[in-house]
Amino acid sequence: MKKKLVSLMLVVSMAGALLAGCGGDDDKDANKGGNNTPGTENNGGSDDQQTAGSGKVYYLNFKPEQADAWVDLAAAYTAETGVQVDVVTAASGTYEEQLKSEMAKSDAPTLFQVNGPVGLATWKDYCYDMSGSEVYGQLKSDEFALKDGSSVLGIAYVIETYGLIYNKTALEAYCGMDNAVVSSIDEINNFETLKAVADDIQARASELADASGFPIEAAFTSAGMDSSSDWRFKTHLANLPIYYEYEADGIGSTEAIKGTFLDNYKNIWDLYTTDATCAGSMLSGKTGDDAVAEFGLGQAVFYQNGTWAYGDITNAGILTDDDLGMMPIYIGAAGEENQGLCTGSENYWCVNKNASEDDIQATLDFLNWVVTSDTGRDSLANTMGFVTPFKAFDDGYTAANPFIEDDNEYIAAGKIPVKWCFTTMPSEAWKDGVGSALTAYAAGTGSWDDVVTAFVDGWATEYAAANE
Repeated sequence: MKKKLVSLMLVVSMAGALLAGCGGDDDKDANKGGNNTPGTENNGGSDDQQTAGSGKVYYLNFKPEQADAWVDLAAAYTAETGVQVDVVTAASGTYEEQLKSEMAKSDAPTLFQVNGPVGLATWKDYCYDMSGSEVYGQLKSDEFALKDGSSVLGIAYVIETYGLIYNKTALEAYCGMDNAVVSSIDEINNFETLKAVADDIQARASELADASGFPIEAAFTSAGMDSSSDWRFKTHLANLPIYYEYEADGIGSTEAIKGTFLDNYKNIWDLYTTDATCAGSMLSGKTGDDAVAEFGLGQAVFYQNGTWAYGDITNAGILTDDDLGMMPIYIGAAGEENQGLCTGSENYWCVNKNASEDDIQATLDFLNWVVTSDTGRDSLANTMGFVTPFKAFDDGYTAANPFIEDDNEYIAAGKIPVKWCFTTMPSEAWKDGVGSALTAYAAGTGSWDDVVTAFVDGWATEYAAANE
């Protein structure tokens, strides 16, 4: 505890500098680089920079959390092989828009990604068949490939998990307080209990701050709805009512969502925006950096995000691995006591078939090096923190991440992972409609009926438009 208090004092003294440095994803997410950082807008590089007679690689990366790591990995590959690899990371929430822009240029990305079957439907005509590639041969199962008949058009490169990240030390301290709702974290296994705990923490925040040694202000971090954060709720949180509807109806996709579990969606959204570090009227301006800082500095006990957020959290403040845990997102659905974490992938590599033969081969060679070399495997597993679907990673390259350990424990206990059904959402426009309605509802300028309309009617409209 003394160590915690000393760390807290140091962090509080630097908090202003930390928050000033978190200027939003537009600065860090537009990270550009490679073996020679190009000066052109699309960062594709010029031919005189590459090894004579060889192709080059231009990767448009989707994941801003790993932007710097990909630049470093590209530089390592260039140093080893002489092949130019340029990496551009799209600003959060702008990937599809930037991909469309870059694909229209003469020096388009040779490597890009789609988010699943819906994304593949948009970009299928640009995707090279990787069925004969070495990187496809490294997949443990075709479950991790996007196929069109016998053609392999996309390869998943990371299996991820999300849920309710929590400050384990603070929550354990709460369990030991007089008149606490629960005496053990394990008792939180449904929405009713989660809400009772969150409500009590919100009411007794200062008491919990004294008990835990953290400057607790609220149960939940801000549910930011700017573009760096809104995907957590219009996509990842929205997955829960879709998952339960699909399970109830025995389907894996639909042209018209019914909204059977939207009252449950309201349950959890109301909790996020009531027992929180800020009022609902402020959410439109709250960012992903705000949320991770609030959690990392110990100001909130709960934070919805995934395994990919581990590095951001541990770099943002005073929390260590011993302070971190992840539990399922409970929304009040029947049988949710048996629910595990949300596990899947929306990250599939695709190779641009319209690139030159040399560039296609250079891109396939780069991917194979990434998933088989010591340098590549170390970066994906230990720097980026990825759980991957590739055979070569079984040889000692397992990410050290407490959230992954929690996922394994839920699976071992027989809990049922929640599928990533959001890959069947009909369009980005549908997500944006739901996000806008959620924001207005939280601010008091819209109604929950508006959310239902955006969810149900918007789904039918966008599905029809995408399948004309």
